[in-house]
Amino acid sequence: MVVRVRVEPALLEWAVERAGWNDATIAQREPRFDDWVNDSVRPTLKQLEHFAHATHTPLGSLFLTEPPDEPVPIPDMRTMANQAVARPSVNLLDTIYSCQSRQDWYREYATSHDLPPVEFAGSVTTDTPPTYVASKITNLLNFSLSQRSNFSSMEEALRKLIDRIENTGVLVVVNGVVGSDTHRRLNPEEFRGFALADRLAPLIFVNGADTKSAQIFTMIHELAHVWLGGSALSDAAMAHASDHDTELWCNRVAAEVLVPLSSMRADYAGSTSTAELERLARRYRVSTLVVLKRLYDARFLTWDDYQAQYEIELRRIFAILQAKRAESTGGNYYNTHPIRLSRRFARAVIADTFEGKTAYRDAYQLLGTKRHQTFQNLVEEIGVA
Repeated sequence: MVVRVRVEPALLEWAVERAGWNDATIAQREPRFDDWVNDSVRPTLKQLEHFAHATHTPLGSLFLTEPPDEPVPIPDMRTMANQAVARPSVNLLDTIYSCQSRQDWYREYATSHDLPPVEFAGSVTTDTPPTYVASKITNLLNFSLSQRSNFSSMEEALRKLIDRIENTGVLVVVNGVVGSDTHRRLNPEEFRGFALADRLAPLIFVNGADTKSAQIFTMIHELAHVWLGGSALSDAAMAHASDHDTELWCNRVAAEVLVPLSSMRADYAGSTSTAELERLARRYRVSTLVVLKRLYDARFLTWDDYQAQYEIELRRIFAILQAKRAESTGGNYYNTHPIRLSRRFARAVIADTFEGKTAYRDAYQLLGTKRHQTFQNLVEEIGVA
């Protein structure tokens, strides 16, 4: 006898919403969905188990009377048209939980090995002038405009920035998917990055599905959060005024690190054409959106003109991103996997495993792999003897 179960329509709709499924995805992956919602046909237990797995929903949650409250576990400073984003996706939540788990492990590792705390973590407040902190960050990372000019590409600038931040003791994770699941892509329109504050194990996560230039800005923005000593989920948006003083402060720090106003005033050729925006973006190793913001800060654009041009440029960039995603082959696993974890974190896990303090089984789980050969290949890639 086939057992069918009734599920509250609100729970079914909640599951597909948090999974990021649109109507086309629903039709493709669960064509019986509308019948379930209308209660004209009820799913079997096996069908419901499959649905829960596909939407990354705990099966037990589908037997509740109403959708559970799933708040973001860190301060949410994102805004969309100046309104807080209401419901996080399961991909965002799983990414934060995974990073918190790895941060917890690294904190214990740092404590047991007597690693020093990160000196600048929590060393300033939003009352500290952004230009002062920007100068400190620029000098600490050797990331001035003249030093950046030595990088051959945006990709090299990003990799050098990651390495230099990690050398200060901060864990840096850049990933465009959940873990290593290429079917669970992160959406840069939902969030750009987040920071997990800690004196011993501060962690920065940057959405790798974003453009390389946008990732650079987000990374400095999240580093500014580390200097403040507070965790935050950010979209690093610049087109709208924010109610979050902390976000505004971090944006100002990042903008001054990457595009000093004095330099922009000297470099600007007087046009906001795509060619001019891209020229300045290449020079400063930032996105054209950051260039537009600094043109506004330098009073070359009014607020209304800035907002209008920002929206046009944002649509152009997202169209480019979508085209690149369609063409993407995923890259070399062993080149990209270490930064999906943080090289600093991966080295610590491997070293602790070789010392016999972490079991290989636990190391595989921490590093997101199941095979010993993959573990050995990662050892060779990140240079741990």
